[in-house]
Amino acid sequence: MNVTQTSAGVAIACGGTGGHLFPGLAVALCLQDRGVAVSLLVSPKEVDQAVVRSVSPSQVTVHTLPAVAMVSGHRIGFIKGFARSLLLSRSLFRREKICAVLAMGGFTSAPPILAGKLGRALTFLHEANSIPGRANRWLAPWVDEAFVYFPSAGPRLRNPRTRVCGMPVRPQFQPMDAGACRMSLGLKADRPTLLITGGSQGAQSLNEKVMSAVPALAARWPRLQYLHLTGPADVEKVRRFYASHQCVAVVKPFLTEMELAMNAATLALSRAGASSLAELAALRVPSVLVPYPAAADNHQEFNARAFAETGAALPLTASQSSSESLVGLITELLEDDPKREAMGRALASWHSADAAASIADAMMREMAASGWNGIHSLMPDSARKSENSLVGRSGPWPRCRVS
Repeated sequence: MNVTQTSAGVAIACGGTGGHLFPGLAVALCLQDRGVAVSLLVSPKEVDQAVVRSVSPSQVTVHTLPAVAMVSGHRIGFIKGFARSLLLSRSLFRREKICAVLAMGGFTSAPPILAGKLGRALTFLHEANSIPGRANRWLAPWVDEAFVYFPSAGPRLRNPRTRVCGMPVRPQFQPMDAGACRMSLGLKADRPTLLITGGSQGAQSLNEKVMSAVPALAARWPRLQYLHLTGPADVEKVRRFYASHQCVAVVKPFLTEMELAMNAATLALSRAGASSLAELAALRVPSVLVPYPAAADNHQEFNARAFAETGAALPLTASQSSSESLVGLITELLEDDPKREAMGRALASWHSADAAASIADAMMREMAASGWNGIHSLMPDSARKSENSLVGRSGPWPRCRVS
């Protein structure tokens, strides 16, 4: 879509994991479609770099900032990384005339938000999980508006202007022919397919759990084939395993085109990160969820519980950690077509097709109210009509200033 862009832009800080990057990219593309210049701020991690290599420079501008992570016992390294990221962000924002900053979570988001506040840009954040992360809990009281996926996260952010908007999903997550997707990935078109994904960086314990269950699954379901995203560490070991058991399997460390994987899947075995859950919901993929036990504040357990309570997934709890339990849950879904269909209907309630647009429109309304010249003419009619419905301001919002 060719549009005339404004002279000032938006920065979206979304580096560190696919769970931050993919939703940030979805909002970036939505803003770009509306004529807003967007700078995407990512980390040096390979998962970030692999994704942004597929992004056209005509869509968004990509900048790499130093990784910032709060690791116990490495406080000096954290402070140095934070300071470098802050200085680079401030320089970038002046050069790119950034008037608004959106943080998608993680400590990588903190320096850009602070740089935005120092430059009197508008600031926003999105919290993906049911239990907000530490960085977002610290940032939330200071931003102009906060967006959440899980309603339970809102009260924990301590920002009076928090709204439930859903989870942004990239526009390519549309239903496609399962057989064609399987063939494009190197699988058999007519076989039931189990997708195994541990998130953008893989999950060694999940890989081990699957390998312990495959012999029983293969004996009961000889036509079942596997699409296994292992992460970089285990890819060769897992490939050898499937070959030794003569299973039809495609094993990859990571897959950028997750829309192909999920359209190919009969069901999925997945971690319970919010971005993965939103993608499963977008394509109505029945799943068994295995929460990452070391996730901060055990947020994946709460994410999985929220989905399970609505019938949108089956959770594999810590008390069900045996391979027999895993085989039982997968078999339950494979054998019960009505259950999978009911799960698909429940998943629909977790998908907000307009989540990215909702965030983009809310940001643009605030930019227009703060005096960003030209932004009002770029707003869609739907956003402009609801512009006057925003209430609850406790005083004038800061005008954008670029120095």
